Amino acid sequence: MTVPSSTLANGDRLPAVGLGFWKVPKPVAASLVPAAVRAGYRHFDCACDYGNEAEVGEGLRAALDAGLCQREDLWITSKLWNTYHAKEHVRPALERTLADLRLDYLDLYLVHFPIAQRFVPFEKRYPPGWFFDSDAESPRMEFARVSLAETWFAMEELVAAGLVKNIGVCNYGTAMLRDLFTSCRIRPAVLQVELHPYLTQEKLLRFCQTEGIAVTAFSPLGAESYRSIGMASADESIFKEPAVQTAARAHGKTPAQVLLRWGVQRGTVVVPKTELPERLVENLALFDFSLTAEEMAAIRHLNRNRRFNDPGDFAETAFNTFCPIYE
Repeated sequence: MTVPSSTLANGDRLPAVGLGFWKVPKPVAASLVPAAVRAGYRHFDCACDYGNEAEVGEGLRAALDAGLCQREDLWITSKLWNTYHAKEHVRPALERTLADLRLDYLDLYLVHFPIAQRFVPFEKRYPPGWFFDSDAESPRMEFARVSLAETWFAMEELVAAGLVKNIGVCNYGTAMLRDLFTSCRIRPAVLQVELHPYLTQEKLLRFCQTEGIAVTAFSPLGAESYRSIGMASADESIFKEPAVQTAARAHGKTPAQVLLRWGVQRGTVVVPKTELPERLVENLALFDFSLTAEEMAAIRHLNRNRRFNDPGDFAETAFNTFCPIYE
């Protein structure tokens, strides 16, 4: 199966559907990669903080060694964690990710959050997570005085060194992007943010499309990834919305396929996560139907501005630290 792609400003092509590895257990990750490649995936969305890059790297090496694909056929994304924002830590963080993934370069490297935290040495704890000292009596996040610009300039050096082909950011708003434009040599190729029908972010998406920045939607199915960790309630399933159910029946598709198709059809890249072989196939089967203008609008009007992944909420609850970035 050939998956359509979005063309970035430099001409590189980012597959419209990828496989996200957030919350994929380590024992599953290695075998999941070859299975996904066989199903047609070429885009894999990883991060230091997911804690499974070494296992993903095993899977990538197995897929390449088996001749299932060539390295140039793959699009591998990873992300710079918050504790590595200082200029002297950016390249070592990338090199650790490359070693774990068993790669010579990344197709895309993203700043994971616009949050600079105190450095935790690799030998002390990796991935470092959100706490500075997890063994403290009352562990907390601790912040570093590192500007977003300092981090970005170090990201640009990775491109110059040939270690990454594209760089971008996650969880930025329009004001942060505008400020970045004033000083960068390389504009961000991609913005990755939470996007689904309960959080449509119309202005941010329009701004990026105007500025030639590709947008990747994480959590494109909404609450599905968050209920098990207490960040969403049982009654927040977008799958149950009448607009989604009606479109699913009309096209003979599942609610998940309708939601993913909605994301792709509005011009974003989607990176759903699954561990199930049948869902791997289902989540790629999006290109033999189109939603009507009325269906697209009905789903768009479900917007509640409901953000499930908000450090302003979860950091205080889980990490004893108030850390808003959107307000």
